[in-house]
Amino acid sequence: MNDDASVAAAVAGECAVVNAVSLYVEHGSETFHSVHVVAAARVARHARAQGVAQLAHVSGIGSDPASASRYIRSRGQGEAAVRAAFASATIIRPAVIFGPGDAFLTPLVDLLRRFPVFPMFGRGATRVQPADVDDVAQGIAAALAAAERQPMYELAGPRVYTFENLLRTICAHLGVERMLVPVPFGLWRPAAFAAEMLPHPPLTRNQVELMEVDNVASPDRPGFTALGIEPRSIESALQTYHGSHREPLTRGA
Repeated sequence: MNDDASVAAAVAGECAVVNAVSLYVEHGSETFHSVHVVAAARVARHARAQGVAQLAHVSGIGSDPASASRYIRSRGQGEAAVRAAFASATIIRPAVIFGPGDAFLTPLVDLLRRFPVFPMFGRGATRVQPADVDDVAQGIAAALAAAERQPMYELAGPRVYTFENLLRTICAHLGVERMLVPVPFGLWRPAAFAAEMLPHPPLTRNQVELMEVDNVASPDRPGFTALGIEPRSIESALQTYHGSHREPLTRGA
């Protein structure tokens, strides 16, 4: 069964479809463009052809078809391709997501627990507004069920951190003091390139590129509040992490 037939069969008979497929490391024919643009447009096209009433396309805050970053650019181009194929599609732009087994908060907790010195992206000034994965899932469902759906939602957590403040918040939870060392982005890029050679890279170039720009929801776009959802804080998630150095989090950094 070819790709078109597979997608058509998957969406046939459904009243709503959510496309949350993304790619962080390119491999052969699996490129940012093939996944975020071509495949996303294919899902939208077949959803429309099969009479699907609603389509939610999960993208990301900061997606920009004019970005110099191939990853960020493909995300923005994907949004446009989906809209061209399914005009009434709802675009969901989550902030960086945390949750069980995630690739964001979990590694930070593990590394800060183990090492006394921690390298920061740049000077740690990039702003992030992490969102809980369950809140994002609830937000997608609420967006599709809304009586008056908006064309785009940006879903971000209740607090904006600089990367340095986020690291210090985690350290406060762990009850440890760590030396946070600024590392220029120019040094992170070759390190990420080398890491991508590993079977399960701990760091990728697109992750470095994402950390060079703020990942914060726009106040001009509807988000969790418009959907009647009170997003959970990253501090509440930290309470679920256990280890020999864990102490209850009593204050933010």
